[in-house]
Order: sequence, then C-alpha cells, then structure tokens
Amino acid sequence: MPVAKPLIITMGDPTGVGPEIIVKALLAGSFDGLSHPPVVAGDPRVLQQAAAIFNRQAQIRAASGLADQEICIGERTLAVKTLSHFDPLPVPGRAPEASHGRAMAEYIEWACARCRDGSAVGMVTAPISKAAIRAAGYDFPGHTELLAKRCGVERVVMMLAGARLRVALVTTHLPLRSVPQALSQQEIFSTLRITDSDLTRYFGLKAPRLAVTALNPHAGEGCLFGDEEQRLIEPAIREAQAAGIDARGPFSADTLFHFAVQGRYDAVVCMYHDQALIPLKLLHFDDGVNVTLGLPIVRTSVDHGTAHDIAGTGTASADSLVAAVQMAARMADEGS
Repeated sequence: MPVAKPLIITMGDPTGVGPEIIVKALLAGSFDGLSHPPVVAGDPRVLQQAAAIFNRQAQIRAASGLADQEICIGERTLAVKTLSHFDPLPVPGRAPEASHGRAMAEYIEWACARCRDGSAVGMVTAPISKAAIRAAGYDFPGHTELLAKRCGVERVVMMLAGARLRVALVTTHLPLRSVPQALSQQEIFSTLRITDSDLTRYFGLKAPRLAVTALNPHAGEGCLFGDEEQRLIEPAIREAQAAGIDARGPFSADTLFHFAVQGRYDAVVCMYHDQALIPLKLLHFDDGVNVTLGLPIVRTSVDHGTAHDIAGTGTASADSLVAAVQMAARMADEGS
C-alpha cells in the first residue's frame, strides 16, 4: 500500500507562538490518525526549545523522505525539514530580526514548491511577522500575496471558516474609507466565482449556496444610504446567477449572519474585512481557519497572529492550528 503524501506545516515566526503551538498539538496527539502525515518546514532546534516550555525534553534524530530530521518527545515524533540553523536561538516574545524574516520566507517558499511539484498534498501556515519578512527584502504583505505570485495566480480569495460559519472577502486589508473605491462588479463576481468553484472542489458541495452582504446599512435603503448595492453588488450577483452560481442578496449584514449560522447558506461573501471577521471570530475565535481559495494548491492557516505578548508561556491555544491541519487534510482528500 503506497505511503500517503505529507502535509507541510510551516513553522512561522520563530519568536512567536508558532513553534510552541506545533509542539503543543503534537503532545496532545492532535496529529495522530491524519490521512496525510505532517512535515514541519522549519528548525528542529527551535522546536526542541519549544518543547522545554512544556517541561518536555525533545531529541533530534535523522529522518528520511521529504524531511531530513525529526523531533522525538517520548513516543511521539514529528518530521522536520531543516531550513534554518539559528545560533543563537531566537528568544520567544522578542521582536524578530531580518534573519528570522528570511527564514520565515524560506519555509513558505519550500512548502509552496513541494506542493506545486506534487511532493506534498498541501500546506498549513503558522503565523509570520510581516515586518520581519519585509526587513528581509521580501516585497509581499504576507503569505497570500507571496503564494499567489509563486503560483502565477492574479486573484485569490481569503475565506475564514469554522464549523458554523464560512466567510469570503471581496476586499481584505484596506482602510475602511478605501473600501467603496476598491469594489467593482468584476471583483465581486470574481470572488463569487472562486468561492463557488473551490467550495465545490474541496468541500464536497455540489451547488454551494452563497449569500452576499450589502455594503451599506439596510442594503442602502433604496439608495438613501448609498448606491453600491444597485451599481455594483446586484449586477455581480446577476452575473453569477447567469453563470450557474447559487448567489443571493445583497442582504443587510446586521441580519444575514443570523440565518447563515442556522445553515441556510454555505458561505457568506462579504465586502470588507471586519464585516466578515467580527461574526466569524465571535463564533470561532479559537478554532477558526484561514483558507486561501483560488490557488492551484491547498493552503490553510491559523486565524491568529504571532502573539509575541504570550510567546514562550505555553498558554497559546493550538486549536486553530489543529483545525487548519485537519481541514487541509480533508481538502486534499476531497480535491484529489
């Protein structure tokens, strides 16, 4: 019987909570029984240091296959591809340096390349420091933009998902005042098309039911509070419907999520960042997953940052990482 291809977890910021939540998940047995064995793209000595946070001693030994080493904590092992050799070791909680930023980017680059060449079925990313990556000379705001560039994709969609709610964003990290100018019929339609396609491919939904939020209060109240609904959102929905997509709306955001969490829709397509993430994090603060739709590879991520304020304390929750790993494995199986 052939060995299942691995799923890569990038270690993220070595001074953040990424290393310790990976170790925490390992110790809890959260990687047991996965359909695709995890391989960490990172630094074994940093993971060994993270084990000490939990008063556990980790041994490092040679490995074969996609990984070159593995860390062993008692009876549990975790394969690692060594992509950095820090000396001295990074201090959890301290601001990362440019050398740490280069390592973070190397983890992502290697994982993306392995997914693209078919050596791995997907990648799960621990949080990074965008400032450190920029200091290292990378001109990318974050994971998503770097992966889109490496995969040759112009348009991707950020989706946040939990057991009760999925939200997809038309615009992401913009000042609120810039959102109306960034919206267009084409951007909204493209978001609907990519969301529909990947929910079908990776989530087993034959005809995803997509609800679309309005931009303005009360869906503009007949243009009293704005006309983006009539000029942009409604035409995009009609275009999607003509393409066979089950898209409905625009609905006032103050009521839509009530019905979405009851199961009436499979995902909500939102116009801007906080419109989507406030309800998502209200329900899935610890176990929400960030999914990049529109890539030719599977990529999920934790739905939180580096958390330098608690890094090194062992108190960071691993729930989002575990949920991201499990979701990536299911997506890989569904999409194969």
